[in-house]
Amino acid sequence: MKYATRLLFMILFFSVISFSIMILWVNKAIEHDSFLTIEKQMMEKADLCELSIREILARHDKETMETDPSAVAKDVLSVLKASGSEVRIYDAKLNLLGLAENGIIRYDGTSSIYNENLESALKGNYAYTVTDQHLIYFAIPIQDKYYQTAYVFEIVEDISYFYDILDTIRTIFIIGAGGFLFLITLSGLYIARRTTKPIKYLLRATEKFSRQQFDPVELNRKDELGMLAAGLNQMGMKLKEYIQYQKQFVSNVSHELKTPLAAIRGFSQYLQEGKTEEQDLKKISFHLINESDRLTKLINELLILSQFDSATQDLNAGREDLSELTDCVIQEMKANAEKRGISIEADLTTGVLAIVNTTLMSHAIANILENAIKYSHAGGHIRVETYVDCDIAVLKISDQGIGIKESELALVQERFYRAGNSNFASGSGLGLSLCKEIVQKFGGQLLIESKLGDGTSVSILLPLV
Repeated sequence: MKYATRLLFMILFFSVISFSIMILWVNKAIEHDSFLTIEKQMMEKADLCELSIREILARHDKETMETDPSAVAKDVLSVLKASGSEVRIYDAKLNLLGLAENGIIRYDGTSSIYNENLESALKGNYAYTVTDQHLIYFAIPIQDKYYQTAYVFEIVEDISYFYDILDTIRTIFIIGAGGFLFLITLSGLYIARRTTKPIKYLLRATEKFSRQQFDPVELNRKDELGMLAAGLNQMGMKLKEYIQYQKQFVSNVSHELKTPLAAIRGFSQYLQEGKTEEQDLKKISFHLINESDRLTKLINELLILSQFDSATQDLNAGREDLSELTDCVIQEMKANAEKRGISIEADLTTGVLAIVNTTLMSHAIANILENAIKYSHAGGHIRVETYVDCDIAVLKISDQGIGIKESELALVQERFYRAGNSNFASGSGLGLSLCKEIVQKFGGQLLIESKLGDGTSVSILLPLV
């Protein structure tokens, strides 16, 4: 998953979590505060009702010696019948003395009775219960002149409006959350793109650096990314200078050594071919020729690398059959392999075509095959095969030689690097590096598979045409 996508998901995730927590908290806060408001209103109404009922009780005490509960209930209902959607009055034994519904007095009928509320009111406490139908049953204790609870007055109110308000608030919050998430998504996309744009720019710059394209890195920012771009630009310039210096060194050394080596070889050849009986002199001339040949090969490889580096090499690439090129190389090097008792098995498939330069690709194949011969044990076996694999032209050379450590597989393709066990045979450390650069010039890839003591397989992969 891309960094921009992860960043957007993180913004949305934390936004949804934060907004959900906020909605739940606000919902609970509104619900709690609303219940407190309803409770306060009911308490105020209860105080007024209790005051009115006390006045009625006081009047009855003056008019009669003994208070008649039925008469008291009648007077209370007539005065307080509109106090709620339904009002009721009970005596001290919780017998219903009367009730009024929607302002109409009734002395019979059934109704919901919440004993816990009534019993709590008998003890002198206010008590209420909210039903699933959104009705609140509020019980009020009424004391006589002896401060004994003689009656319980109950008010029933419909508070469905409160739940309607809560539902409306929840709906508003949900709609707001949807709009908020939409805005957050747009903002997140903008932030993610703005954040990742300089990162992508720096990533492209590092990819160019890996291809030795040291374009200036300019990022007009004064934050950490700007500092990173400045550091990367400075590193690129230093690396460019170093590589240019290295390339110039290789080119200069190659040209400076070529002329004296030609002279050395010429004089050595003259000594060897001369008519002399001095065996020591012949041995010296023989070694001079061998060493000059080896140095000449090294210089030729350095020159090819130098031409690649300076981008002056004209590839002259054309459509060639890798199997034919490989067969020609095998025929040229078979004699060298036979001297060491090494057999070469060729399994070459026709029609393995690629766009290459015949000379350069033949040089690369010969270099790999020469390594296979050099680092194989006497009497060993080498297998060379060409085939097509998913629109890829493949040339694979496998030997049963000394192999390469796994930790050195990536390093052996670098210039002048030689594996720890490479003293088995002489070499310059440029062969595989040169092969890699030749193959890459034609859009291909060089793969090396090896196990120490168990041989090496080198594959050239090129686009099939």
